[in-house]
Amino acid sequence: MVDFPLNSYNIVCVCVCVFLVVCRYDLLQKQLLQLEEAEGGFDQFTRSYRTFGVQRRPDNSLFFKEWAPAAEALFLTGDFNGWDKFSHPYTKKEFGKWELILPPKHDKSPAVDHNTKLKVVVHTKEGERLYRLSPWAKYVTREEKSVIYDWVHWDPPQPYIQIHPRPKKPTSLRTYEAHVGIASPEGKIASYTNFTTNVLPRIKDLGYNCIQLMAIMEHAYYASFGYQVTSFFAASSRYGTPDELKQLIDVAHSMGIVVLLDVDGLNRFDGSDSCFFHSPPRGEHSLWGSRLFNYSSWEVLRFLLSNLRWWMEEYRFDGFRFDGITSMLYHHHGIGTGFSGDYSEYFGLQVDEDSLVYLMLANHILHTLYPDCITVAEDVSGMPALCRGLEEGGLGFDYRLAMAIPDKWIQILKELKDEDWSMGNIVYTLTNRRYGEKCIAYAESHDQALVGDKTLAFWLMDKEMYTNMSSLIPMTPIIDRGMQLHKMIRLLTHGLGGEGYLNFMGNEFGHPEWLDFPREGNNQSYHYARRQFNLVDMDHLRYCQLYAFDRDMNRTEDKYGWLAAPPAFVSAKHEGDKVIVFDRANVLFIFNFHPSKSFQDYRVAVEVPGKYKIKLDSDEVLYGGHGRLDHNTEFFTELQPFNGMLYIRTEKVTKLSVLKNVSMHTK
Repeated sequence: MVDFPLNSYNIVCVCVCVFLVVCRYDLLQKQLLQLEEAEGGFDQFTRSYRTFGVQRRPDNSLFFKEWAPAAEALFLTGDFNGWDKFSHPYTKKEFGKWELILPPKHDKSPAVDHNTKLKVVVHTKEGERLYRLSPWAKYVTREEKSVIYDWVHWDPPQPYIQIHPRPKKPTSLRTYEAHVGIASPEGKIASYTNFTTNVLPRIKDLGYNCIQLMAIMEHAYYASFGYQVTSFFAASSRYGTPDELKQLIDVAHSMGIVVLLDVDGLNRFDGSDSCFFHSPPRGEHSLWGSRLFNYSSWEVLRFLLSNLRWWMEEYRFDGFRFDGITSMLYHHHGIGTGFSGDYSEYFGLQVDEDSLVYLMLANHILHTLYPDCITVAEDVSGMPALCRGLEEGGLGFDYRLAMAIPDKWIQILKELKDEDWSMGNIVYTLTNRRYGEKCIAYAESHDQALVGDKTLAFWLMDKEMYTNMSSLIPMTPIIDRGMQLHKMIRLLTHGLGGEGYLNFMGNEFGHPEWLDFPREGNNQSYHYARRQFNLVDMDHLRYCQLYAFDRDMNRTEDKYGWLAAPPAFVSAKHEGDKVIVFDRANVLFIFNFHPSKSFQDYRVAVEVPGKYKIKLDSDEVLYGGHGRLDHNTEFFTELQPFNGMLYIRTEKVTKLSVLKNVSMHTK
């Protein structure tokens, strides 16, 4: 508990915050009541993917339905009618909806064959004729080098049936962030099948129990990393078919791995600027060149909430990472580039309440329908109560990304000499989070791997990674330093930084170079749009040593469960010795960041008396270390006060040790 003087300003701020939190929960309850009255509840409302777009009925007739309130007329065209633009008109219904029924063929088969192309022809009030894909399209494709997508009717005669049950929600979330298209050493767009066959076994071996898939929703520009979604219900055809994605998720489930989907516009479907979005300027996100949804619109809520339900039901994803929450909540008020932490920034009138209530509604529906669903928020503002319960006025997310941590590590490597590292500042950054709101810690983000920046490994070892990563030659000072710090930074982040951990694919083994998607500026090259997993398979290269450490770090956490434990107790952050010591989950972590000193007979504090043994050692030869610690040594506590705790005398502190109390008896 922190004491602070109460004055009229404090009291007013607290009262206003509490009032607004209560108002937010009331707004959620009001929205749920409206759904009950108008739609019979959220269950049917969020199954609207069963009525919109195209649906095959039991008699094999096809029912088409769209929402286009600003349109003058709608027609369906495609392979089935020789691309006749007027032969199949939709009928206008109430509230801007349009419907069309196609009876089956004479042989009783559907009028539109599986895997054939369709388009909606939209006639606007201004006399324009527009060719559109249905916003509810389940599969869209384009010819190579074309920028035009086709709506493809996906109704296979023998669809893939997923057979493995969803795994239970992990108590310790260890997430492998992945992009299917770059998941191969080959210079091309990789496939769902490649990921299933070649990448899933690696993820399982590494000890990750969650995969976060990027760029799955169809997006026109490959180099956008999936952020400019064009078809929200369609799995990207760049990587294969919907059935191949279903198989990927099914096989992941068979391995006990949950799979999360990145969700992040859809523009001018009916010829207007504001069909699904706010009109400009409020509806434009200039930073990303995309649009912002109108979350106050009933049909937009239908579309977005049904979209979440679709991915959970049809593909059996296990949850979502919500990108760009800050821009949703603050963009149209001109906020989003900087936050002071003043609570008026989070509970004032500048917050978009429509967006906020949508996120509350999404979390309520997802966690009600799927109790083991995992939702992760990406928010740079530090919004309080993001991961608190809805009944508390929170937004209901399970986790938030600890976005300050990777920025801190990059800042340290860019700006500071080793001897100038501040142990206190590192510990502060890793522990600076609100109690009771779970955070996912990560040492480096996928954005830092993009061209123009560097991964941690490349910042540490740079061009020497091209010539000096062989284990057949002695390590150079740069490779030695880089190898040791790469391991230590990741474990310190893993152990101290949050209640979950995330790694971007390839970074676990120190992937060299950077990430650059094919684009005009690099002559459409795929050379840097790939992950060189083949480097790990070469025993004479040190990448396999970093891989082994990452694997055993995750396996050690799986055994002792520090991510699911209460926050660590930090007993030492010694600036002179460059040593950090903390206890978490009955595991003692000792880090020596000193660039030149090892310590013998080093005294550290512990919470629990007994006998301790080394369980993970970054200096082990297996991990590219120097093997300076004797793993047969047993360490005993002494009943003397030290840093407010008992102490244990260690034999030697080289780089990093994780010791486990193997006897709960007092010695």
